Amino acid sequence: MSSSERVSIREIVRDLDLKVVYMPENKDYYVYSQDINRPGLQFAGYFEDFAYERIQIVGKTEYNYFSYIDEQKRREVLDKFFAYEIPVLIVSRNLEVKPDVIEFAKKYDRIVLSTKRNTTRLVNRLSNYLDNKLAPQTTIHGVLVDIYGIGVLIKGESSIGKSETALELIQRGHRLVADDAVEIRKLDDSMLVGQAPELLRHFMEIRGLGIIDVKSLYGVGATKTSKMIDLVINLEGWDENKYYDRLGLDREYEQILGVNIEKLVVPVKPGRNTSMVLEVAAMNYRQRGMGYDSAHEFTKKLSQLIDNK
Repeated sequence: MSSSERVSIREIVRDLDLKVVYMPENKDYYVYSQDINRPGLQFAGYFEDFAYERIQIVGKTEYNYFSYIDEQKRREVLDKFFAYEIPVLIVSRNLEVKPDVIEFAKKYDRIVLSTKRNTTRLVNRLSNYLDNKLAPQTTIHGVLVDIYGIGVLIKGESSIGKSETALELIQRGHRLVADDAVEIRKLDDSMLVGQAPELLRHFMEIRGLGIIDVKSLYGVGATKTSKMIDLVINLEGWDENKYYDRLGLDREYEQILGVNIEKLVVPVKPGRNTSMVLEVAAMNYRQRGMGYDSAHEFTKKLSQLIDNK
């Protein structure tokens, strides 16, 4: 299931340690946009294409310019500015918020905050915060592990051995990110980052044993809070009548939140070391990312041998 998030201004105030200059009581405001606006043009009186739905940031440049405008013009601009349903106005560098700004904020029930951070740091911090909070997200059933730096999402039917495979990978020195439920966020057009729900973080369910604490048993180095997803491995029971790719030339992809992630189908049967197969899959994926494709090299050499004969 995917969702489109929102974040409340009160949450932003708490998480980013912002100072409340004015906030209406018994009323909450939410931000739905990840973008930020610096209202320099609006303070100059230009309101065409005003991105009012974004958080508004006032830095030293906008502040100094607006200070030189005559009082009547300031009041006209402020009245028009706060008439738009802006989610919040944040003033950086601990700059003084003038009484007329508070006056019109109260008139239209708008929130005004301030911070000691400089404008660049505030914009960067806020952008990263909103990207994380408002990113499209979904939760899927599976196990996410970090194998040689490659984020591998293990999927498959219940009881196929996903958690047991992940446990063996942990014993071989790799790291667990999430077991059973993986929260996935789309942080960029082509970047998916997975993590465990807070309640399940560092825990695994192993049938016959119950719940185990990986961090406690194997140490901090055996777990990781989040990881970019590079590869999807789908485990399935071995089917003698099904064709499985033997050369690795075919590429399959799974779409998650609109992003295509390379997918491999790995058949499971007694006696087959699944964790070792996943290790090789991760190393092979990394090697291809570095420009060497063993399957293509093999077919090229085979073609050359046939041509020579």
